[in-house]
Amino acid sequence: MEPLLKINREKCTACYACVRSCPVKAIKVEPDRPKPIIIPERCIGCGNCHAVCFDNAVDIRNSKDELKKLLKGETPVAALVDPSIAGEFPDITDYRKFVSMIRKLGFKYVQEVAFGVELVAQQYKELISKSKGKYYLFANCPISVMYVEKYKPELIKNLAPIVPPVIATARVARKLYGNDIRLAYISPLIASKEEAVRLSGEERIDTVLTFLELRELFSESGIDEKNLEYSEFNDPIGYKGSLFPLSSGILEAADIDQRVLTSKVITVEGDLIFDSIREFEEEITTIKSHFNIFYKEFIMGRGTSPGARKWLRRSQLIKYLNRRAGNFDEKSHQAALSAYDDIKLERGFVNDDQRLPAPPKDKVEKIQAELQKHEENERGCGACGYKSCHEFATAIAQGLAVPEMCNFYATSNTLDHIQSLKISNEKLAQAQAALKASEKIARQEKESSMEASEITRTMLQKLPSGVVILDKSLKIIQANESFIELLGEEALEINEVIPGLTGADLKTLLPYPVHNLFTYVLANNENITDRDITLVGKQFSISVFVIRKEKIVGAVIRDLSAPEVQKEEIVKRLTDVVDKNLSLVQQIGFILGEGASESERMLNSIIESYKPKN
Repeated sequence: MEPLLKINREKCTACYACVRSCPVKAIKVEPDRPKPIIIPERCIGCGNCHAVCFDNAVDIRNSKDELKKLLKGETPVAALVDPSIAGEFPDITDYRKFVSMIRKLGFKYVQEVAFGVELVAQQYKELISKSKGKYYLFANCPISVMYVEKYKPELIKNLAPIVPPVIATARVARKLYGNDIRLAYISPLIASKEEAVRLSGEERIDTVLTFLELRELFSESGIDEKNLEYSEFNDPIGYKGSLFPLSSGILEAADIDQRVLTSKVITVEGDLIFDSIREFEEEITTIKSHFNIFYKEFIMGRGTSPGARKWLRRSQLIKYLNRRAGNFDEKSHQAALSAYDDIKLERGFVNDDQRLPAPPKDKVEKIQAELQKHEENERGCGACGYKSCHEFATAIAQGLAVPEMCNFYATSNTLDHIQSLKISNEKLAQAQAALKASEKIARQEKESSMEASEITRTMLQKLPSGVVILDKSLKIIQANESFIELLGEEALEINEVIPGLTGADLKTLLPYPVHNLFTYVLANNENITDRDITLVGKQFSISVFVIRKEKIVGAVIRDLSAPEVQKEEIVKRLTDVVDKNLSLVQQIGFILGEGASESERMLNSIIESYKPKN
């Protein structure tokens, strides 16, 4: 299932208003991801983040599609309507009209949660009257319950073991219509969506719709009170339970004493509940009172229309109750309560401890030093959303926050960054000047290189010998006119289309014995000089040489029939013949000399052997 609350990263501007507003720090900011992330496991569903986000970047899990699917099914669906609805719709003239509008959506039954409130209220009255030295935290507000389960699990034993009114109403509906009935709770709280996820069996609620979503469905379906008749809630009907949306409403419904001097119950509302729960934990033996806690009065819940006026809603609620009082039958009401006194109203709770372990002290101190925050500055400005600089440093160590959330740190870093930018700009200006000078020199060198290249190219074209340069695939990189002419008419025609035969495959232009010389030179990085070859019936001399090892080779091809080449070649070859003959003569002389010497030695030996011996 999707998280109850999720930050839309496309809309989020990373203002951190949500981080500052979260009472349990269920929103973290990571170093490499400046946009905050809601941690579902730590969230208690208060909806503060959604309320303070001016960019509408916090999305609430939508239940409209889920409800539409239920209403289209074959199983009947009952709406369980929180009494806060009387304050939500001051624009509707009579409560019976919004009951008709709800039925028009497709609900078969419309049950009033106010009756469930009265069942639960009786249980609270009995719990208080029977408690002997043990004090309880009332468990009607899902936000308060989740807070205790996640952050004060030691107090779970002090949560009143009584189901909230909507669960009591769900059990009434199943007793009336059977276990198969589908139930949709219309609630002023977004936290109710999360509470319903945990329910099963007789207390199961299939979906939770906020008042805002109900308004949207009315609009989408074109439902208007002007076109509808009156309709009443299905029995059983509540009475004083309709005051439940007010913080002390459960006490009113149960006729529990609220006088300051004698009451055993303290009612706490809003952000004060966190401090009050802490005091309950630490000082309850002195305080000696039960705590009726609501994070928000239901008439102002986060699932209601924003910007509403609290006292207008309160007056609408009282007006609704007074109208009902005119037809109220106390005897019938008591009979209805008695008819359902067998419904189980006990509940349990879940230890879902989400407290993070305290980081090492030296790590926190190191972070404080980096933030330039020390003990004398412990209180802090609170702009980061944490009560103190120490708490903020602890959150950083726990991975929930980043230093940039601190205004002082961010400002200091900005000033340092500005100074750094100034120095960088000065260096950049110097680098730009040096770059311009380098560009000028490079441009001049490029022009000189281009001029030299053009001269070389021109000289290459004027050479009487054929010159060709090839890549490792024997594709022509450059060739002069003499080379193209010695290839014949076909090559000349190609040259008109592709100047210099650039890109042409040498293997298609020269016979294998010739182009194989190039392959040899590329493979062995060994030059070949003055090799005789025959092309188009003529004799040529070719020299193939390495230009870049295994990548580029070049060749010079001379026509041996050209007069200037013939003269040069005759002289060269005569010289080679003379040199070779002289070498041969020298070798013969050496051999003859060696032979004469050996003969002389042999003859002398024979003579010596025939001489008379003395």
